[in-house]
Amino acid sequence: MSHKVRYTPAAKEDLKRLFTYLTAQDIQAAQQARNIIAASTKLLEQFPFTCRKSVGDNACLRELVIPFGGAGYIALFEIDDNETVTIIAVRHQREDDYH
Repeated sequence: MSHKVRYTPAAKEDLKRLFTYLTAQDIQAAQQARNIIAASTKLLEQFPFTCRKSVGDNACLRELVIPFGGAGYIALFEIDDNETVTIIAVRHQREDDYH
């Protein structure tokens, strides 16, 4: 079963913010981060339930851990139904919580 992966407007803004920040530091690292995030979210198309649960009672709200360098990123997403996964937020692991 294949899921369509969507991004909320807020998640798209998160990605822009993260890329803009990293671009100011190191353009190559920013491009690598963008590629790794895109490749990692492909997992959600086939295996969204393999990611860890975000909150105890909601089996459909989950987090995808995306390793990058010494830390990485976390994508908060919801499994909407048998066909759709929605990425709600993306944060660097050292940022404040997004819940």
